[in-house]
This record gives sequence, structure tokens and C-alpha cells, in this order.
Amino acid sequence: MNEQLQAAYAGQAGSGALIEQRNRVLRNTYWLLALSLVPTVLGAWVGVTTGVVARMGMGMSTIVFLGGAFGLMFAIEKFKNSSTGVLLLLGFTFFMGLMLSRLLGAILGLANGSTLIMTAFGGTAAVFLTMASLASMIKRDLSNMGKFLFVGAILLLVAGVINIFVQSSALMITVAVIAIGLFSAFMLYDLKRVIDGGETNYITATLAIYLDVYNVFQSLLALLGIFGGERD
Repeated sequence: MNEQLQAAYAGQAGSGALIEQRNRVLRNTYWLLALSLVPTVLGAWVGVTTGVVARMGMGMSTIVFLGGAFGLMFAIEKFKNSSTGVLLLLGFTFFMGLMLSRLLGAILGLANGSTLIMTAFGGTAAVFLTMASLASMIKRDLSNMGKFLFVGAILLLVAGVINIFVQSSALMITVAVIAIGLFSAFMLYDLKRVIDGGETNYITATLAIYLDVYNVFQSLLALLGIFGGERD
């Protein structure tokens, strides 16, 4: 009887430790995600002020974006278990803010540009809060979503690159709409992985969720600029 009680107690203690670890990863992820917005805003401000990205051609800026983004993501994953990973992540978010400056500059050129940016920010925050709530309420395992979302992201990337050359407004709108849905689903999937213990590294978790938030914001802002922009 004593051995059964000891086994039950050990099981409860182990379960409690596991829950605490998951909560710690989730808490650290949220803090680092909030911190990552600071260099993003700074990078966007530098880009809009200097016009460094706007002066690049679309082809060159795409090469810089893909090379810089994938290079930094590889480095973050390599150093994800050290403080260097945090610094690389913050550098990555600065770079992503810098690359967002072309779109932000175009939106700010509209009469209601500031309003559109705040609306996109509010819409993105609403999506994040909704996905975070769903991730905490849904009990079923969502790990099988990963492969389908990954394929969708690759197809979306290919469509985006193609549109750089064809410059189709219809394709751009379609890509933006699909991106909002796809990366909202990615947000749910990535948050659920942290909550369920599928992702135990908060730097990797932050990187994934940051990319989801970034893509939802960028796509939503592009759609607002197309359909709600007011010329002077």
C-alpha cells in the first residue's frame, strides 16, 4: 500500500513539474515575443527614414530578404540554447522591421496611412488573442496540421515570388487573403505546440510565433492599403 502511495505521489510530482516547465516556456515565449516588437519598430523606422529598402529594386530586395531571413533563422536555431540565440533573434526582428519599411512607406504616403497601420496592428492583436485562447481551450492534438501548413507556406512563397515578376493585383490580393488564414492557423498550431509541450525551447517558439504575427500584420496591412487607402 505504501509503495502504491509513493508511486502515485511521484507521478503527481512529475506531472506538476512537466506542467510548470510548459508554463515557463510559454511565459518566456510571450515575454520575448513582446520584446521582439521593439527592434521590429526600430528597424521599420530606420527603413522608412532612410529609404534604404525602397531604393532597392524589387528583385534585389527579394534576394536580400530571402538571404538575410533564412540565414538569420539558421543561426538562431544553431544558437537557440544560449543567450546568443536571443541576440540573434532580436537582430532578426530588426531586419524584418527594416524589410517591412517599403510597405509601411507606401501606406504612410496615403492620407489615412497612420490609421491603416493602427487598424492592421489592432486586427493582428485580435487574431493573436483569438488563436491564443483557442490554443488553450482545444484539447485535441493538432500536430498533424504541421505538414499541411508547411506545404501551404511553400506554395504561398512561390506565388509571392512569381507575383514579383507578373505584378498582378488579383494575385497579390489572393496571396494576402490566403496568408492571413494560413498564418492564423500557423499561430494556433505553434501556440498549441508550446502549451502541449511539443516545443520546449522558448527561442524557437518565439521565432515561429513572431513569423506568424509578422505575416498576418503584413498581409492585413496590404489589404487595408488596397481597399481602404485614401489619396491626398
